[in-house]
Amino acid sequence: MAGTRTDVARGGIGSAVRAGAPKPDLSTVDALKRALLEAKSITHAREGGSGIYFAALLERLGIAETMRPKTKFGAGNVAELVAAGDADMAVQLITELIAVRGIQLVGPLPAEVQSYIVLSAAVGSRAREPAIANGLLRFLTAPATASVYKAKGLEPGPNF
Repeated sequence: MAGTRTDVARGGIGSAVRAGAPKPDLSTVDALKRALLEAKSITHAREGGSGIYFAALLERLGIAETMRPKTKFGAGNVAELVAAGDADMAVQLITELIAVRGIQLVGPLPAEVQSYIVLSAAVGSRAREPAIANGLLRFLTAPATASVYKAKGLEPGPNF
């Protein structure tokens, strides 16, 4: 229905290392670049929004060729490679990183190179119960839901 589209939350890309490992500095783009170059091995998704974005970011940073031989890809959540000790650093959506045991979140990518997925909701034009659907939208964006979104690695909407 027109006018009902609402941005519920957004999730950014971050990095993680194995639990107990030193956390690299990701506070600036230069620090991120240095951390990636100093890592013995990294992993990121080959496909999907974050993987495609990160591969392009490596190109933009001018380090794609250097990173290629030390980049490992796996099936499923690539952070599992870090948990298993098969890669030193994972770069992936924060929501996916925090779901893996045996790793620790380093933090988000610097704001200048961050990319987000936005989770949106709306009432369908054929909704049988539009009032109930609107109630769900209000619930999904209520201040009380913010702590749940944050716990799952998301930033609550609608006004990021």
